[in-house]
Amino acid sequence: MISFNKVSKNYNHHEVLKDISFKIAPKEFVSIVGRSGTGKTTIIKLLMAEERPTKGRIVFGQYDVTKLKSHQLPELRRHMGVVFQDFKLLPKKTAYENIIFTLEVAGRSQKEAEEIALQALELVGLIDMKNNFINELSGGEKQRLAIARAMVNQPDLIIADEPTGNLDPSNTLGVINLLLKINELGTTVILATHNKEIVNHIEKRVISIEDGRIIKDEEKGRYFLV
Repeated sequence: MISFNKVSKNYNHHEVLKDISFKIAPKEFVSIVGRSGTGKTTIIKLLMAEERPTKGRIVFGQYDVTKLKSHQLPELRRHMGVVFQDFKLLPKKTAYENIIFTLEVAGRSQKEAEEIALQALELVGLIDMKNNFINELSGGEKQRLAIARAMVNQPDLIIADEPTGNLDPSNTLGVINLLLKINELGTTVILATHNKEIVNHIEKRVISIEDGRIIKDEEKGRYFLV
């Protein structure tokens, strides 16, 4: 489903990623781990074609990401749902309206959007808060809403970039278990994190990054970096 082949990325003559290669199969759950600044977010930006590699090739499904033109990027990104550390929710809309807005932008009919939005809120445990505005939600509730928004258009891939960085341990576990549930339903998940406890709890594949290089790739890995 995803392939990085000898990918490097330089910023101002500084090599952030150094000749990395890996593949991710459909329906996998993969944690990309490493300390801040080791290249985790750069990998995500390259996969989404927000950045271009200095060298190497990136493939996502049928798309050769490194060769896509700017007008082709929206089509690529429709296959991806992204969850950010800072939520990126619309503060003047309710939880329900945040989901509806995403579906309407994707061209869903009003009736279809309403049905899907309610199902998504039910899945993430927020149906009773559908009419709450964003400032009325806790950090964990905001992140669960962000996950609901990322998945409503049934993407092939969910990318979660440090999704628990602003959460306490209890909410962190809830968000991770929700991502695991989505993965069990058939969606590929990439989790970028430096949270050791999360990675060891998941017991899924772990790709470890250090100084821009892959130093370990284990099927049922643990966070061993210090």
